[in-house]
Amino acid sequence: MDSQGGQGGTVAVSICYADAAETWMRELVLPQGATLADAIQASGFRQAYPGVDPARAGTGIHGRRRPLDHVLHDHDRVEIYRPLVFDPKESRRRRAAHKAASAGAKGHGRTR
Repeated sequence: MDSQGGQGGTVAVSICYADAAETWMRELVLPQGATLADAIQASGFRQAYPGVDPARAGTGIHGRRRPLDHVLHDHDRVEIYRPLVFDPKESRRRRAAHKAASAGAKGHGRTR
């Protein structure tokens, strides 16, 4: 084993993406020095999900955002994140409005 943990100048990584319907995952062995972008290219992700742009959606390693030029290490889990469907501010507004409406409805129509 070399200092990076791979054998013969390689790194073993997994790459995953989860959409609403399924989880897509591939195991890869790449040359040492390979980047996150190299893993995405080698995995066939762009062919499987042509409508998803990892550069826009975001990528990471083990739950931490990382850029596409991040150099991979042995046993890294490359994650391609889903694009946000809602604006976070709009989502908070909707939740607050729903909570206020629910609280108002609970107090009506009952007497003790």
